[in-house]
Amino acid sequence: MGQAREVMDRLTAAITTADSEAIAELYAQDAVAVTPDGGELHGREDIVGYWRQMTEAVPDGSYEPVHSYEVGNTAIDEGIFRGRNTGPIQLPTGETLAPTQKEISIRGVDLATVDDSGHIVDYRLYFDEMEFLGQLGLLPPT
Repeated sequence: MGQAREVMDRLTAAITTADSEAIAELYAQDAVAVTPDGGELHGREDIVGYWRQMTEAVPDGSYEPVHSYEVGNTAIDEGIFRGRNTGPIQLPTGETLAPTQKEISIRGVDLATVDDSGHIVDYRLYFDEMEFLGQLGLLPPT
């Protein structure tokens, strides 16, 4: 196992335990992250804020790995994030929605590129945001 894989595994553990301090330690100060719901995030502080919102919205979240890869200094994971929405949901508009109390099960892929010092410098998260909103009951009826 290389450094990128080890850092990604530590990130997954920190997210599922809502350990903001551990999450912060894994990202470079000037890291960039791209997410479906948060857009492009610049800097450790913004990225930690994104994860804090997610872990507050689904505090009992768990992660089931499906595939794990490492290519050079990049780790790639495919997995399923599960939990119940028992905390407020922050929208990109700045609005806050009350918890839906609904269960979610979202398949996603994330990629983390790690520098020589062992910090994530580039992070990409992909999941179907419409599926996420649908499971929360936040889409209009069809």
